[in-house]
Amino acid sequence: MRVSVVGGSVVPDPVESIAEDLGRLLAQRGHTVVCGGLGGVMKAACRGAKDAGGTTIGVLPGEDREDANSYVDISIATGLGHARNALVAMNGGGGTLSEIGYANVFDRPTAGIRTQQVGSLEGFEPCDSPEAAVAFVEDAV
Repeated sequence: MRVSVVGGSVVPDPVESIAEDLGRLLAQRGHTVVCGGLGGVMKAACRGAKDAGGTTIGVLPGEDREDANSYVDISIATGLGHARNALVAMNGGGGTLSEIGYANVFDRPTAGIRTQQVGSLEGFEPCDSPEAAVAFVEDAV
């Protein structure tokens, strides 16, 4: 399965470490990591996935494929903004919140680790760990 990971482009070390663990766990479980392909949570998740021998896809919001971080295997420069599948959101700000909203509009299961409080948004599950987030998206699809 392809699992999208979104979050802040500039994050504190603890969040970066969790994102890397998440990417590694997803790859170990045979999932492809899909992200925005840039920095912060996206880069850390891709780094973890690559360390575990996984495949990464960066769906870039801009038009230049060269903007992708060095851990992205396949970069897709859309020029259209953000596109996602099943979603794990971490940290972040308004951009991450909007992606949680887009996932909800398209009925995508969304796990949140240290991210915005979205109340009782259907399909959103707050999670305490990468393991809980992966279990949620696997069970929801």
